[in-house]
Amino acid sequence: MAAYFVQRHEESPLCTLARWEASVNTGVTKPSNLKEEKHIQVVAYEKMIHHPQFSITSTEHNFMLNKLQTHIELNDYVKLASLPKEPATEDTMCTVSTWAYNVCDLYKDPDSLQNVNISVISKTECREAYKTYIRDSMMCVSIMPGRRLPCKEVTAAPAMCDGVLQGILTFADGCLLRADVGIYTRIINYIPWIENTIRNN
Repeated sequence: MAAYFVQRHEESPLCTLARWEASVNTGVTKPSNLKEEKHIQVVAYEKMIHHPQFSITSTEHNFMLNKLQTHIELNDYVKLASLPKEPATEDTMCTVSTWAYNVCDLYKDPDSLQNVNISVISKTECREAYKTYIRDSMMCVSIMPGRRLPCKEVTAAPAMCDGVLQGILTFADGCLLRADVGIYTRIINYIPWIENTIRNN
């Protein structure tokens, strides 16, 4: 599913407070020009549910679930991703997708959905790249261990491995589209929380 998250900021003339409204646009092929999209579905959030152990100062437990106000229609442009039943092992090939920006105009919205095929690497290789402790709730995906120059791209990229959503990007000091090392939240560790949250909401 090609999804694009939108936040609308509205200033009130009566006070200095601002109101933020978030929505998800599905079926998007070119977010820099949504008026030309023919299969887009725009759905507002009812609530955002962070993992209870999430902290802004940590890369661990760094993801959330979004409850939408209405159902999304599945079609050729909007599909579901399968959740894992087994963890992705070292050397498993994954496809990571991210919205990239036009290199000639970085001030506009990202306008190109790009994919890169990279594999799961060991914790040792990941530590060599980031000089930090990699927890069991994390996984690292890359071709060439190490870090290089960053590039302009959208965060929270999904890692689809053998058709299964195994990870969501939590941190990258480099460029995913050049296959630099990225640290991902390992989804399988959170399946009980995901299922329980859906059941209770």
